[in-house]
Amino acid sequence: MKLSSPLTRDVVVQRDLRVPMPDGIELLADRWAPRAGGEGLPTALIRSPYGRRGPIGTFMARPLAERGYQVLFQSVRGTFGSGGTFDPMRQERADGLATLDWLVKQPWCGDAIVLYGMSYLGHVQWAVADRLPHQVKAMIPVVTESALTLEFLRADGMSLETPFGWGVLVGTQERSLPIAMLRQPVQTRKTARALWALPLNRADVAAYGERSEYIQDILAHDADDPRWSGFDHRDRVAGISIPVSSIGGWYDIFLPGQLRDFRILQDAGRPARLTVGPWTHAEFNNTPVDEAVEFGLALARGEQPPERPPVRLYVMGEEKWRDFESWPPTGYTPQRLHLHSGGVLSNEQPADSEPDRYHYDPADPTPAVGGVRMVKNCGRVDNTALEARPDVLAYTTSTLDQDVEVIGDVRAEIWFRSSLPHADVFVRLCDVDPGGRSWNVCDGLVSLTGADADGPQCAAVQLWPTAHRFKRGHRIRVQVSSGAFPRYARNPGTGERPATATRLLTADQTVHHDPAYPSAVILPARVDS
Repeated sequence: MKLSSPLTRDVVVQRDLRVPMPDGIELLADRWAPRAGGEGLPTALIRSPYGRRGPIGTFMARPLAERGYQVLFQSVRGTFGSGGTFDPMRQERADGLATLDWLVKQPWCGDAIVLYGMSYLGHVQWAVADRLPHQVKAMIPVVTESALTLEFLRADGMSLETPFGWGVLVGTQERSLPIAMLRQPVQTRKTARALWALPLNRADVAAYGERSEYIQDILAHDADDPRWSGFDHRDRVAGISIPVSSIGGWYDIFLPGQLRDFRILQDAGRPARLTVGPWTHAEFNNTPVDEAVEFGLALARGEQPPERPPVRLYVMGEEKWRDFESWPPTGYTPQRLHLHSGGVLSNEQPADSEPDRYHYDPADPTPAVGGVRMVKNCGRVDNTALEARPDVLAYTTSTLDQDVEVIGDVRAEIWFRSSLPHADVFVRLCDVDPGGRSWNVCDGLVSLTGADADGPQCAAVQLWPTAHRFKRGHRIRVQVSSGAFPRYARNPGTGERPATATRLLTADQTVHHDPAYPSAVILPARVDS
């Protein structure tokens, strides 16, 4: 992990501390601390559904306990010995507040606490962030956001692979742990096969032999359904008064929500800073630990962390860290690159031309290749094979004679028509290197209804935010297709819910690019000579 040198390697672990909840349930926690002088050190609080021993303890707790913290690592309700039933996300506010109330009363706690953790372990921080005791001095949420899961469940574009895979993970992780670890490759293959199930409400049993309430609910309920009450803590973000350091990745599944949370803090004038690297969701590196020491530990000791601008971004393509004053940075103006006939992408207005067409078959769906996923070979990958498929259209600029830097929110307006009323539009931005290889930068999908209307409709596609420099000698490419399976659920074309759809209809898709229907990608860009 390329960590800084530790203060000590001599760390002790006090196992299975019992933390009482108001309803009588007890949650188990381990306390990590230096063997000598641990009492009174700043406490890093980590709350996790994934256990607290073995590799997760080594990666999450030990580095902090070796570098100036003591760590309370708690298993959330219903997991790894903690009492009660695990009901993902919905219990974390009450249990988190009760845990903090218990923690500040412990004689070893000291007078400073830092909230720390990634993904679910970061979401639990947002759940309590507007009612923190004065002992909490900082938050460090990593690859996470305040409304975890809800981006996956959009009515206009349902993500499938990540929430389904997570449901399988938490449903199987406590089965005879050594055997479960050995069988992980087998389970991964079973989960991948289960995503092809029709109807999808049978996929959980196909994946691991049991019915999962969480998986059934993600298939049946959109993000705005009352089922997800308790998941959304966006309304708490502006009320936070302690400093927050958010760490994200350009290919992370939660990046849009994490940037939204930072903007809320920024607009409210709260003390916050942001770091975004070229990472996917599950990459372990030194940045969170370094931030816990340089930012969190300094604040816990009543000091100011080292001075730096509020926003630090890794600019891909340039392959360099850069600092900015805000997100999105100033100085980047919307630039429209229009789709043209013949696979051309240009800032010139399109001329009269026939639309492009392709055939989409959900039984042989356009595959997800790289990008925002939690599987092997995600992130930046070569898209050459994907772009050779007949169900993928590609539009490419001429060779750039100067660098084009894109930083901010990317979107597309695709004038689209289908032979079916229900269809998806997937758009991907790529960087084509001088050797002709196409590397994905960011992408997004939107589901349409009424796509078979008399005339085309404008599919407004919000792509993932990015920071990327297209270098001189490279080309900019835009892909248009109708899916990225299994990252996104297949659109069956029937209008049925994903949970119950059993029929798959093929569709003939049309993409327009003429003066009346000027399809384009809109880039927040700056051109450097």
